[in-house]
Amino acid sequence: MTSSPHHRPRGFSDSFAYATCKTLRFFADLFFARRYGHRAIVLETVAAVPGMVGATLQHLRALRRLSADGGWIRTLLEEAENERMHLMTFIHIAHPSPLERLLILIAQGVFYNFFFMLYLLSPKTAHRLVGYFEEEAVYSYTEYLAGVDSGIYANVAAPAIAIDYWRLAPDARLREVILAVRDDEAGHRDVNHGFADRLSSPPAHPA
Repeated sequence: MTSSPHHRPRGFSDSFAYATCKTLRFFADLFFARRYGHRAIVLETVAAVPGMVGATLQHLRALRRLSADGGWIRTLLEEAENERMHLMTFIHIAHPSPLERLLILIAQGVFYNFFFMLYLLSPKTAHRLVGYFEEEAVYSYTEYLAGVDSGIYANVAAPAIAIDYWRLAPDARLREVILAVRDDEAGHRDVNHGFADRLSSPPAHPA
């Protein structure tokens, strides 16, 4: 799943989503450098936003149209919950500084409103943006994993919350946690690119 090819932008909507993603990636790299544990904490607080926003707006849409949602609401809510569990896991691995806590507050407030408006204007672009975010997440966790394997980062014991959530072995280490999280992100990548593709063909979207 993690080896799925990059989705090449097609048209203005995709190009806008890709450029936005790359711009945010630039600032994340600038601020966090290779402090992947701290990067994960801050970015996972943002990563849990799209699923909740999308589920809310799809829910309201289904109510307005007096129709089924095609399973989108549950999928998006599960995505939001999964991203939140990533956050709860990495809090036990890297403790955020006061500056990072302030950044979380600002980033979440700005991004929630931005994504809400984007989803209202163009759900396709919103899902494509998330797909690109998840591509970057897979890339970042692959780098993190390489750092653990090379000894740059300590392969500490997996937190109990991660062992319970992913049903890991009792003696699991950080390496197994990163693999599980990366697989999750790859799944979200494929789901959101798939949603964006379906929204490109109106008949395939839930009525």
